[in-house]
Amino acid sequence: MLKLRVLDILQQKKKTKYWLYIHFNMSYQNFNKMVNNETKSIKYENIELLCELLECSPNDLFEKTEDTK
Repeated sequence: MLKLRVLDILQQKKKTKYWLYIHFNMSYQNFNKMVNNETKSIKYENIELLCELLECSPNDLFEKTEDTK
């Protein structure tokens, strides 16, 4: 299972979730689901924007975890 590490990266960079949200053109509900790993898909454009804003690579954004289901 892949986990999106946005909240970890934000914390490392001393940025807030709100700071990131204002740079996205999506509803807060969808944004919140995305950063809290409650969605099944992420658009490539959003991955690209995350990488740009967080100054990281796609490899930094994702972490492979064991499936707990």
